[in-house]
Amino acid sequence: MNEKTFTKDALSVLKETSRTFYIPITFLQRELKNTVTSAYLVFRAIDEIEDHEELDNELKYTILMQISELFKQPFNNEEYLRILGPIKDCLPEVTLRLEEWLQACPKDTLSFVMNAACEMAVGMAKWAKANWQIRTREDLDDYTYYVAGLVGVLLSNIWEYCAGVKTDRELAIGYGRGLQAVNILRNEKEDLDERGVSFVPDGWTRKELFEYAEENLAKADEYMKSLNKRSIILFCRLPLALAHKTLKALKEGREKITRAEVEQTVEEVQVK
Repeated sequence: MNEKTFTKDALSVLKETSRTFYIPITFLQRELKNTVTSAYLVFRAIDEIEDHEELDNELKYTILMQISELFKQPFNNEEYLRILGPIKDCLPEVTLRLEEWLQACPKDTLSFVMNAACEMAVGMAKWAKANWQIRTREDLDDYTYYVAGLVGVLLSNIWEYCAGVKTDRELAIGYGRGLQAVNILRNEKEDLDERGVSFVPDGWTRKELFEYAEENLAKADEYMKSLNKRSIILFCRLPLALAHKTLKALKEGREKITRAEVEQTVEEVQVK
């Protein structure tokens, strides 16, 4: 798969799996675009295993831990497919094509993606085994680090390596956590009804969860101030703006923002 084919094909798969990140990724220049696209698809491949409704949590744990080991060395696709084994037929395209996303990542940034994917797989395995039982603020911080804060750290490492843009690690984690906290608020009832899972610490109401989201979105706002390259600013600005608007809508009692509001936000972030 050559670079041109990869970019087009990967962006197509990306668009099918996440419209939220498809648009901002298109703002990035080539090396950054290819790296972030590869990273997102690798993370999504792992996430599809963690989220799969038909798989037993112990099986998820075993598979994710075995996959994490594959990221510590040159990726072995035969071993990967062997690990997936009997569940292969029920997994989506993005997961089955994991090797392709790694192969297409620029060589200079591949180690960043591999290391982050290894850490994410371990964290997801741990929380799947625990059936995502979030008891304390520390539990919530730990979970949101592995599924989102870690992405913020990876992006910051990439910004520095590829564009010389230095950022604060804790603010980068806050950026990821803020987006994830809004997702938790938005999907709270659905997660409980469909998966029997609650990401809300014991004793917390939605009030505390809103405060948690606001606290981390404030860190995300601070994170934005350290960015000075327009393509990176545009990339980071859109998901954050959508998160702020979604949080406002949830406070007003709405389930989500409208498609028109999304389109308006896409236009707004590009003219600032």
